[in-house]
Amino acid sequence: MGQVDKGWVELDGRPLVERVLERFAPQVGQVLISANRNRERYAVLGHEVIGDLMPDHAGPLAGLHAAFAHARHDLIATVPCDSPWLPLDLVERLRIALERSSAQIAVAHSGGRLHPVFLLCRKTVAGQLEAYLASGARRAEDWCATLPCAQADFDDQPEAFRNVNTPADLDR
Repeated sequence: MGQVDKGWVELDGRPLVERVLERFAPQVGQVLISANRNRERYAVLGHEVIGDLMPDHAGPLAGLHAAFAHARHDLIATVPCDSPWLPLDLVERLRIALERSSAQIAVAHSGGRLHPVFLLCRKTVAGQLEAYLASGARRAEDWCATLPCAQADFDDQPEAFRNVNTPADLDR
């Protein structure tokens, strides 16, 4: 999408971020929107807007890192703003997978692959995430591999994790 803020890209006349919030907000007790630009615009959505604490806009994991400082709960769920079809039971299924294991994080899994930006983690991983980011690493999947990780199966909802990365994705 180039330099366009994907959260505000419209799908059928509604911004992606609104579609994601509509599906995600009912699943959690607190919503934090991670944004490093257009913060005032995101603020009108009625949720706290936070920016990265790490320099250089280190990607989705930097948003999770910032959330540790603002979250009121011991578990934090993350979803990207460009996946408007996320499961309506995402957080519950991630929580069940986490509770059934000794893992520190739970990640969505479908179609034979992990979806590491759809995760639920314990706040106790904050220090490990900070060290990972400080090392210069950025990939969510690689970070997940450094921790005991439970997988929540979503093979029954294969389209739920489609995201909108290009104008062609938006057209589809």
